[in-house]
Amino acid sequence: MKNLEINHSKLKGRIKEVLETQNKLAKKLNLDETTISNKMNSNTYFTQKEILNICSILNISHSDIPEYFFKEKVRENEQRK
Repeated sequence: MKNLEINHSKLKGRIKEVLETQNKLAKKLNLDETTISNKMNSNTYFTQKEILNICSILNISHSDIPEYFFKEKVRENEQRK
């Protein structure tokens, strides 16, 4: 089974807007920067607790969680015309 790739571009933009860097988010979550990087690159996934903490830190509405954390990455050759 292939690894599901999540499009975190909206989350990355929100991090930049609120905290400026992923490292600052990692510190607020008591994680190291490599862990955050792996999650942002779909090598591992955010836990439910991490998602809720990130929403609190970045002021993301719970109704917006799917857009930030579960939007699947679409490859160019798979896009609908």
